Amino acid sequence: MSDMTRLLDAAAAGDRKAADELLPLVYDELRALAAARMAAEAPGQTLQATALVHEAYLRLIGSEDARWENRGHFFAAAAQAMRRILVESARSRRRLKRGGRRVRIELLDVADSLADDPDLLLSLDELLSRLAEEDDAAARLAHLHMFGGLSVEEAGKVLGLSLPVAYRNWKYARVWLREALEK
Repeated sequence: MSDMTRLLDAAAAGDRKAADELLPLVYDELRALAAARMAAEAPGQTLQATALVHEAYLRLIGSEDARWENRGHFFAAAAQAMRRILVESARSRRRLKRGGRRVRIELLDVADSLADDPDLLLSLDELLSRLAEEDDAAARLAHLHMFGGLSVEEAGKVLGLSLPVAYRNWKYARVWLREALEK
Protein backbone atom coordinates (compact mmCIF):
# COMPACT_ATOMS: atom_id res chain seq x y z
CA MET A 1 0.00 0.00 0.00
CA SER A 2 1.47 3.37 -0.99
CA ASP A 3 1.90 6.21 1.48
CA MET A 4 -0.77 8.19 -0.30
CA THR A 5 -3.27 5.34 -0.12
CA ARG A 6 -2.47 4.88 3.58
CA LEU A 7 -3.00 8.62 4.18
CA LEU A 8 -6.24 8.56 2.18
CA ASP A 9 -7.57 5.68 4.28
CA ALA A 10 -6.51 7.32 7.55
CA ALA A 11 -7.94 10.73 6.56
CA ALA A 12 -11.22 9.11 5.52
CA ALA A 13 -11.35 7.42 8.93
CA GLY A 14 -11.15 10.83 10.59
CA ASP A 15 -7.43 11.04 11.39
CA ARG A 16 -6.78 14.81 11.41
CA LYS A 17 -3.00 14.34 11.26
CA ALA A 18 -3.30 12.18 8.14
CA ALA A 19 -5.60 14.78 6.54
CA ASP A 20 -2.99 17.47 7.31
CA GLU A 21 -0.23 15.34 5.76
CA LEU A 22 -2.37 14.46 2.73
CA LEU A 23 -3.26 18.00 1.65
CA PRO A 24 0.27 19.02 0.53
CA LEU A 25 0.56 15.78 -1.47
CA VAL A 26 -2.64 16.32 -3.45
CA TYR A 27 -3.02 20.10 -3.44
CA ASP A 28 -1.14 20.87 -6.67
CA GLU A 29 -3.08 18.28 -8.64
CA LEU A 30 -6.40 19.36 -7.14
CA ARG A 31 -5.50 22.99 -7.92
CA ALA A 32 -4.74 22.06 -11.54
CA LEU A 33 -8.05 20.19 -11.77
CA ALA A 34 -9.93 23.17 -10.35
CA ALA A 35 -8.10 25.67 -12.56
CA ALA A 36 -8.95 23.64 -15.67
CA ARG A 37 -12.57 23.44 -14.59
CA MET A 38 -12.78 27.15 -13.77
CA ALA A 39 -11.22 28.06 -17.13
CA ALA A 40 -14.25 26.46 -18.77
CA GLU A 41 -16.65 28.49 -16.64
CA ALA A 42 -18.24 31.74 -17.72
CA PRO A 43 -16.42 35.01 -17.10
CA GLY A 44 -17.55 36.85 -14.01
CA GLN A 45 -17.49 33.71 -11.88
CA THR A 46 -17.27 34.62 -8.20
CA LEU A 47 -16.00 31.18 -7.20
CA GLN A 48 -12.21 30.94 -7.49
CA ALA A 49 -10.17 27.79 -8.19
CA THR A 50 -8.53 27.93 -4.76
CA ALA A 51 -11.89 28.11 -3.01
CA LEU A 52 -13.14 25.24 -5.19
CA VAL A 53 -10.14 23.10 -4.16
CA HIS A 54 -10.61 23.86 -0.47
CA GLU A 55 -14.35 23.21 -0.53
CA ALA A 56 -13.91 19.94 -2.46
CA TYR A 57 -11.13 18.78 -0.11
CA LEU A 58 -13.23 19.53 2.97
CA ARG A 59 -16.15 17.60 1.52
CA LEU A 60 -13.94 14.65 0.65
CA ILE A 61 -12.18 14.46 3.99
CA GLY A 62 -15.28 15.27 6.03
CA SER A 63 -17.46 12.66 4.35
CA GLU A 64 -18.71 9.81 6.54
CA ASP A 65 -18.55 7.24 3.74
CA ALA A 66 -15.22 8.33 2.25
CA ARG A 67 -13.21 5.28 1.21
CA TRP A 68 -10.85 5.44 -1.72
CA GLU A 69 -9.32 2.44 -3.38
CA ASN A 70 -6.39 4.36 -4.82
CA ARG A 71 -5.13 7.71 -6.04
CA GLY A 72 -7.25 7.63 -9.21
CA HIS A 73 -10.38 6.92 -7.21
CA PHE A 74 -9.63 9.87 -4.93
CA PHE A 75 -9.22 12.26 -7.87
CA ALA A 76 -12.41 10.94 -9.47
CA ALA A 77 -14.19 11.69 -6.19
CA ALA A 78 -12.59 15.14 -6.18
CA ALA A 79 -13.89 15.82 -9.70
CA GLN A 80 -17.36 14.72 -8.58
CA ALA A 81 -17.17 17.02 -5.54
CA MET A 82 -16.11 19.95 -7.76
CA ARG A 83 -19.00 19.23 -10.11
CA ARG A 84 -21.47 19.31 -7.22
CA ILE A 85 -20.02 22.56 -5.88
CA LEU A 86 -20.27 24.22 -9.30
CA VAL A 87 -23.84 23.00 -9.77
CA GLU A 88 -24.80 24.30 -6.31
CA SER A 89 -23.17 27.62 -7.16
CA ALA A 90 -25.07 27.82 -10.45
CA ARG A 91 -28.36 27.07 -8.71
CA SER A 92 -27.59 29.71 -6.11
CA ARG A 93 -26.82 32.33 -8.76
CA ARG A 94 -30.11 31.54 -10.50
CA ARG A 95 -32.29 32.06 -7.43
CA LEU A 96 -34.28 35.29 -7.25
CA LYS A 97 -32.86 35.96 -3.81
CA ARG A 98 -29.41 36.10 -5.44
CA GLY A 99 -30.46 38.20 -8.42
CA GLY A 100 -32.33 35.56 -10.37
CA ARG A 101 -31.48 35.52 -14.02
CA ARG A 102 -29.86 38.93 -14.06
CA VAL A 103 -26.55 38.94 -15.86
CA ARG A 104 -23.39 40.20 -14.18
CA ILE A 105 -21.70 42.93 -16.23
CA GLU A 106 -18.06 43.94 -15.84
CA LEU A 107 -17.83 47.70 -15.98
CA LEU A 108 -14.54 47.78 -17.88
CA ASP A 109 -15.71 46.01 -21.01
CA VAL A 110 -19.47 45.55 -21.10
CA ALA A 111 -19.74 44.09 -24.61
CA ASP A 112 -17.18 41.32 -24.16
CA SER A 113 -17.78 40.24 -20.58
CA LEU A 114 -21.42 39.29 -20.14
CA ALA A 115 -21.52 36.29 -17.82
CA ASP A 116 -23.28 33.24 -19.21
CA ASP A 117 -26.50 31.98 -17.71
CA PRO A 118 -25.93 29.10 -15.25
CA ASP A 119 -28.71 27.16 -17.02
CA LEU A 120 -26.18 25.46 -19.32
CA LEU A 121 -24.23 24.08 -16.35
CA LEU A 122 -27.42 22.84 -14.72
CA SER A 123 -28.62 21.30 -17.99
CA LEU A 124 -25.28 19.59 -18.46
CA ASP A 125 -25.44 18.15 -14.94
CA GLU A 126 -28.95 16.81 -15.57
CA LEU A 127 -27.95 15.39 -18.95
CA LEU A 128 -24.90 13.62 -17.50
CA SER A 129 -27.19 11.98 -14.95
CA ARG A 130 -29.54 10.86 -17.74
CA LEU A 131 -26.60 9.63 -19.83
CA ALA A 132 -25.40 7.59 -16.83
CA GLU A 133 -28.71 5.69 -16.89
CA GLU A 134 -28.10 4.82 -20.53
CA ASP A 135 -24.31 4.37 -20.58
CA ASP A 136 -22.60 4.74 -17.22
CA ALA A 137 -19.06 4.31 -18.58
CA ALA A 138 -19.51 7.09 -21.15
CA ALA A 139 -21.09 9.37 -18.52
CA ARG A 140 -18.26 8.79 -16.03
CA LEU A 141 -15.64 9.48 -18.70
CA ALA A 142 -17.45 12.64 -19.83
CA HIS A 143 -17.76 13.76 -16.21
CA LEU A 144 -14.02 13.37 -15.56
CA HIS A 145 -13.17 15.07 -18.83
CA MET A 146 -15.60 17.98 -18.57
CA PHE A 147 -15.79 18.58 -14.81
CA GLY A 148 -12.48 17.11 -13.70
CA GLY A 149 -10.37 18.77 -16.38
CA LEU A 150 -8.74 15.46 -17.30
CA SER A 151 -7.84 14.66 -20.87
CA VAL A 152 -9.70 11.76 -22.49
CA GLU A 153 -6.55 9.66 -22.06
CA GLU A 154 -6.24 10.54 -18.35
CA ALA A 155 -9.94 9.96 -17.69
CA GLY A 156 -9.74 6.60 -19.44
CA LYS A 157 -6.73 5.64 -17.37
CA VAL A 158 -8.50 6.59 -14.12
CA LEU A 159 -11.46 4.44 -15.19
CA GLY A 160 -9.21 1.56 -16.29
CA LEU A 161 -10.19 1.83 -19.96
CA SER A 162 -7.99 1.23 -22.96
CA LEU A 163 -7.29 4.28 -25.11
CA PRO A 164 -9.60 3.19 -27.98
CA VAL A 165 -12.46 2.45 -25.56
CA ALA A 166 -11.94 5.80 -23.81
CA TYR A 167 -12.13 7.69 -27.12
CA ARG A 168 -15.14 5.67 -28.24
CA ASN A 169 -16.95 6.48 -24.96
CA TRP A 170 -16.04 10.18 -25.25
CA LYS A 171 -17.26 10.34 -28.85
CA TYR A 172 -20.55 8.70 -27.87
CA ALA A 173 -21.01 10.95 -24.83
CA ARG A 174 -20.20 14.10 -26.82
CA VAL A 175 -22.71 13.26 -29.56
CA TRP A 176 -25.36 12.19 -27.03
CA LEU A 177 -24.93 15.40 -25.00
CA ARG A 178 -24.95 17.63 -28.10
CA GLU A 179 -28.17 16.08 -29.36
CA ALA A 180 -29.79 16.29 -25.95
CA LEU A 181 -28.78 19.95 -25.56
CA GLU A 182 -30.28 20.80 -28.96
CA LYS A 183 -33.68 19.37 -27.94
